[in-house]
Amino acid sequence: MPTSPAYLKIAADLRAAIMSGDLPAGAKLPSETGLMRQYGVSRTVAKWAIAVLKGEGIVEGRAGSGVYVRDTRRLVRHAQGRDLRAGDGPTSPFARDAARAGQQGTWEHDSRHDQADERIAARLGVEPGAAVMRTSYRFLADGEPIQLSTSYEPLAITQGTPVEWPEAGGPAGVVARMDVIGVRLSEVVERVSLRAATAGEVEALSLPARAFVHTIERTYLAGDLPVETADIVLPGGRYDLVYRIPIG
Repeated sequence: MPTSPAYLKIAADLRAAIMSGDLPAGAKLPSETGLMRQYGVSRTVAKWAIAVLKGEGIVEGRAGSGVYVRDTRRLVRHAQGRDLRAGDGPTSPFARDAARAGQQGTWEHDSRHDQADERIAARLGVEPGAAVMRTSYRFLADGEPIQLSTSYEPLAITQGTPVEWPEAGGPAGVVARMDVIGVRLSEVVERVSLRAATAGEVEALSLPARAFVHTIERTYLAGDLPVETADIVLPGGRYDLVYRIPIG
């Protein structure tokens, strides 16, 4: 049976020590020389092992000092119950996720009128070129970027209403906003995948080069009517995605 390359074994051992807490946030990794001595490998192999962990975003190099474990507290994104109408706390699902992790959730946003391209039109059940509200978000936990999202809402539903502009001072979150205008959402569909981060995502999320991200295509429906769709980007290693699915 083929064996894994030595650099991957070293990376796996270091990753396990980080995940178990043996190497906690802020701890210094063994030096390249130390890894060479411990595993009987060349400096190149030791460099590759550390490069793997840097690419995953769980360690960082500090000039003239060494390589250290990053403080990357994970947010738990519970799909079940994210959009409950009742309950205490903020109406923004992201703000609730951050609060459960003991962090303060904030976000930056930019909204504008736009036209649906063919991909977005298909997801919203409208004709290509239909008027939509497009809102780009960058979400932060304790001031550090942790999520990107671009949402689209048909202006045929929201134009001229108090919630036409998503961040105009009303309640946060799609469910709470649509409740304001009497559109009662009944279902949300999410399609999750994994891919390499784009250059823009690396910059916006302060990711290492060659990082991976989770992507979620999310669509809210009121009965059979799509009301909002969004492209969500989450850094790999910074989120636990939890889905609780009732069995009928």
